[in-house]
Amino acid sequence: MVNHSHRLDRLPKYLFAKLDEAIEKARAMGVDVIDLGVGDPDMPTPAHIVEEMVSAVRNPTYHRYPSYAGMLAFRQAAARWYEQRFGVACDPASEVITLIGSKEGIAHIPLAFLDEGDVALVPDPAYPVYANATILAGGTPYAMPLLEDCGFLPELEAIPVEVRERAKLMFLNYPNNPTAAVADRQFFREVVEFAHEWDILVCHDNPYSEIAFDGYRAPSFLEVKGAKEVGIEFNSLSKTYNMTGWRIGYVLGSREAIAALGRVKTNIDSGAFEAVQMAGIAALTGPQECVQESVRVYAERRRLLLELTDALGLEAEPPKATFYVWARLPEGTRSMVYCERLLDGSGIVATPGVGFGEHGEGYIRLAMTQPTSRIEEAVRRVSQQPPS
Repeated sequence: MVNHSHRLDRLPKYLFAKLDEAIEKARAMGVDVIDLGVGDPDMPTPAHIVEEMVSAVRNPTYHRYPSYAGMLAFRQAAARWYEQRFGVACDPASEVITLIGSKEGIAHIPLAFLDEGDVALVPDPAYPVYANATILAGGTPYAMPLLEDCGFLPELEAIPVEVRERAKLMFLNYPNNPTAAVADRQFFREVVEFAHEWDILVCHDNPYSEIAFDGYRAPSFLEVKGAKEVGIEFNSLSKTYNMTGWRIGYVLGSREAIAALGRVKTNIDSGAFEAVQMAGIAALTGPQECVQESVRVYAERRRLLLELTDALGLEAEPPKATFYVWARLPEGTRSMVYCERLLDGSGIVATPGVGFGEHGEGYIRLAMTQPTSRIEEAVRRVSQQPPS
């Protein structure tokens, strides 16, 4: 039998296997499971986007190989959206690349910048792809703890000098998954200064900027002076327009970094289906009332999830953005054990914080991505039978 690579051996163990098994067992036994664990919008993609896709897919022009960098029209739409939303100017020809979902670009960027033994600074807790893509590229992830006392922002000055000297990349993500924390422009200014000093490329993941509440407006990392010289920003249509299955996103910023990522892409993929890119143009340039409606729905679900955490006896801050609630467990409670008990006792699935890194231990994540009636049912179950 052919042995797999040592890179796979370096990947962290899949922590959710036991919980996944318990979910399947519960469903097989007829339990009505309410899954508040997965961050996948349940609302449909807006009709005008779907209609553009239907029209485009019938056009044989879009049936051939797409451009590796993406259609210029899509890149122009993305650049125009960024300028209108954030006041950030990017050249569509050289500072924007279309992605097959932002995850694809995040997974490929370490291949463009890390050699064996180089370091990527990754938040903890975090979206697992940051660390795992680093490992698959032969690099070494260095965990930057996101602690509640620090607003779930990394303490840059706590990073040892010897780590800074080896670091080539820094991954950030605000509004944040899983903590729902937000970052202000002053924090981004400090990141830019740090990146300039230590010659680090900042990779900011920004898919949740439009899922925001109570008048909050999330900034872009690229708004800060000097950011484009040391950074790139990934964005996606998945969360804003309920398009997770469509696999369409983009990255903007440093011309040199965009070119390097483009070289990787030309050797790995063949670009995003152009009919999907046409639908993406419709999303970015069309009516935005659909986004406001999604946020209105999420706001009601946020209220219900906060009722749920209260019924569970957990502490949780109302999130300013994202469709997640990050809830603190009682002192000494292990998140995986808690989630298993919640499933057994109430048929409710939550994501254990430890699955996002060791600094996520002691928390659970709840997603607003189930129909409102299902979240109401979760509240009813817990209210009728509070956890022991």
